[in-house]
Amino acid sequence: MADYRTLSHQQLEELRRELVDRYEQFQQQGLKLDMSRGKPAADQFDLVSGLLDAVNSQSSLLAADGVDCRNYGDFTGIPECKAIFCEMLGVSFDEIFICGNSSLAVMYDALGKMMLHGVRPGAKPWCREGNLKFLCPVPGYDRHFAITERYGFEMIPIEMTPEGPDMDQVERLVAADSSIKGIWCVPKYSNPQGITYSDETVRRLARMKTAADDFIIMWDNAYAVHDLYPEHRDHLLNILAECKAAGDPDRVMMFASTSKISYAGAGIAVFACSKGMMERMKKLLTIQTIGFDKINMLRHARYFKNLDGIMAHMDRQAELLRPKFRTVLDAFERELAGKGVAEWLNPNGGYFISLDVMDGCAKRVVQLCKDAGVTLTSAGATFPYGRDPRDRNIRVAPTYPTIPELEQAVALLCICVQLAAVEKLLRD
Repeated sequence: MADYRTLSHQQLEELRRELVDRYEQFQQQGLKLDMSRGKPAADQFDLVSGLLDAVNSQSSLLAADGVDCRNYGDFTGIPECKAIFCEMLGVSFDEIFICGNSSLAVMYDALGKMMLHGVRPGAKPWCREGNLKFLCPVPGYDRHFAITERYGFEMIPIEMTPEGPDMDQVERLVAADSSIKGIWCVPKYSNPQGITYSDETVRRLARMKTAADDFIIMWDNAYAVHDLYPEHRDHLLNILAECKAAGDPDRVMMFASTSKISYAGAGIAVFACSKGMMERMKKLLTIQTIGFDKINMLRHARYFKNLDGIMAHMDRQAELLRPKFRTVLDAFERELAGKGVAEWLNPNGGYFISLDVMDGCAKRVVQLCKDAGVTLTSAGATFPYGRDPRDRNIRVAPTYPTIPELEQAVALLCICVQLAAVEKLLRD
C-alpha cells in the first residue's frame, strides 16, 4: 500500500469504508482488553513464587549484622539487601537507603522534603521562593508530571532525542533561570520510548552550569535491569560518579525498586545520593519513621542472594516479555509501515512501546479503541498537564495481556490508527 498522503480523495473514501467495515467487526466482538498501564502479568509473578517461602516461621530472622528484622534497627536497611542495590546502582553502603514498596512514594516524599526543608546541605526550602519550574523530558512518565504539578511547579517540556533529553535546550534553560530547580529522568529504557541516555548526555547533565545552586536531577532508574535482549544490554553511565567528578555530588538523587522485578505491590524501593545529602535525608526521615519493612528486605535478599541472582531472574522474565513486544512490533511493521500514518521505536528493554500517530490523531485513535473495547493510556498522558501539542503520542503497554489478547488489541489499534489518519486526510 502506498503512503496514504499520496492517495486521491476517491481512494481515501474507499479506504475509509474498508477500514470502517473492519472496525465494526471488532465492535461486534464485545472486547474488554486493558493496555493502559505497564502492569506485570501473573506469569511474571509466578517466576518468583519462591519469594514467599524465603522467610517463614521456621527461618532465622536475623540480618547479616545480627539485627532482628522483627524489631527496630538498621534504619537505612539491612546490609544484605543494601549490597544488592549498591551493586545495581553503583553506589556505596552509606549512599543508599532502603525504603518501602514504592519508588513513586519515595520520589513524592523527596520532592516534598525539598519544598519544605531543602535537601542539599545548606539549601533553603523551595516553598520560600517564588514561582518554581521543573524540566520534563517528553514523551515521559505521567506520574512524574502529576507529582510535579501537585507541588505547584511550572513544567517545561524538553524534547527527547535518541541520546536522551535535548541537552542544548536543557543547558540553555538551566543556565539562564534560577527558578528551574530540577529535571526528571528515566535514563535507561525511558518511559515510554525505551531510550537509554548516552554517556555524553549523562556527562553533560552532571557538568552543566545551573543558575539555581540547588538544582536536582531526579534520576528514576526504574528499568535498570529490564533488558529484553540480555545479549545486547544497554549501558548507562553512573550519574552519581559523574556528578562527583564534576565537583557537584549533591546534584542527583537516584531511585529504583523491585516493583517490576518481584511483586508490584510488595517489592522494595530505594534511593541513593551523596553522603552529604544522605545525612540530611536521614535526619528528616528519622522524624518520619522508625524504619521500613526489614522482613521484606530479608525475604528479597535471601531469595535473590545477589545482583547475579536478579539478573538471572530478569533473563527469565525477558523470555516471557519478548514475544509480547514482538507481537506488537510485528503488527506495526505489517499493518502500518510505509503508509505515512505512524512511527515507533523498537526498544531493547523497559516496559513500553511509544507510538507516534499522524499529528492531531492520538485522541481519536484512543477513543476509537475504547469504543471497540480496548483501553489504552489516555492521549496526552505522556506530556505535562496531559497536553500533547501535536496530539500524536500513544504509550502502548504490552506486558499485562496474554498474547492472544494482544493480537486482538494491536490488530484493532492498527485499524484505528489508519482510520483516524484517513479521516484527517479527508478533512484536510
